[in-house]
Amino acid sequence: MATTRTTFTLDSQLAEQARQLKINVSAAAREGVGAAVRAAMIQQDRDAYRRRPERSDPFWDEVQVWVDE
Repeated sequence: MATTRTTFTLDSQLAEQARQLKINVSAAAREGVGAAVRAAMIQQDRDAYRRRPERSDPFWDEVQVWVDE
């Protein structure tokens, strides 16, 4: 996986608490940004479905259900 360096600002008190608790801020930021991206993609998918909901298709003999297994 390729990475990109970036800079962000963090409240000084929060940064100090993270340092005292030995939190890897870079890893925490990656996890937080990853979660935010996943949430935004899910919302985009929901919005797209609401704009254009699926309809019955006469060419399909049965309904396919997509679920997490």
